[in-house]
This record gives sequence, C-alpha cells and structure tokens, in this order.
Amino acid sequence: MAEISNKPYLLRALYEWCVDNGYTPHLAVKVDSRSQVPTEHVRNGEITLNISPGAVHKLQMGNEAIEFSARFGGVARHISVPVANVYALYARETGHGMTFEVELPKPSVQSLAELEPVSSGLPATLPVPAEDDAPEPPKPPARKPTLRRVK
Repeated sequence: MAEISNKPYLLRALYEWCVDNGYTPHLAVKVDSRSQVPTEHVRNGEITLNISPGAVHKLQMGNEAIEFSARFGGVARHISVPVANVYALYARETGHGMTFEVELPKPSVQSLAELEPVSSGLPATLPVPAEDDAPEPPKPPARKPTLRRVK
C-alpha cells in the first residue's frame, strides 16, 4: 500500500490554526487542467484563494482535492483544486504559513513532446492577495475630539 502524503494533513492543520487565531487563510495554487477555478482570476498560471469560513461554503479538504463554493463578482462558483497543486497556505494578515512543492502529474510518453518546459521552483515570495481581498487603506490620524453646540 502506498504511503499517503502528509501534505493534506498539514494543510488542514494550518487552516485550523489560521481560523482559531482569527486570521484569513489563503491558499496559493498552481492551476492546470485538473483545477476548477475562475480562469479570469488566474495570473501566471497561479491563483490565490481566500478560504476563510466567511468567504466559502461547504469547504472539504480531502486527501486528494480541496473543494468549496465561493462567490466571484457576485456569482456562486464551485472550486476544486488538487492537493498536489497547492504550493502555500498562509495567514493573509501575518504571512505566516507554509509552502510546499507542487507535485505535477507524470505525463504520458505521447504528451512529453507537447509539453513546454515547466519551472518547478517555488516563488520567492508569497502571492499578493487580489485587489478585492486587499486590506483597507490606513485611516488618517484621529484628531482631538471636540464638542460643538448646534442650535
């Protein structure tokens, strides 16, 4: 019997740690033909997904795939990504989390000639969340409160 990867167990533990500490867990994924994600949000073959309990519905983090429903631009979408394609899970607020190697599927002999060279290295930095997930800009410094009488 083949040994099960520890990656899905670590992903579930990191997710739980983020939620327990009030952080927003983000999942960074290399997109391929097995991934079901909104292609309009894919950048350079990668997508970063907010998987916080308030952002997703019916999250299932299995040993082979991570699936959930989420809204993109107000439209509900079913998302499914292979665990093998996940290269990071981290807290948006602190950047703390973990990176992983992407386990690309082994191509058949026929498709070897069709493939372009693929970079197997991990990104130097974690991806920046999409604009709609960006934190609010800093507020101007508060002034000393004053009381004004209006008649």
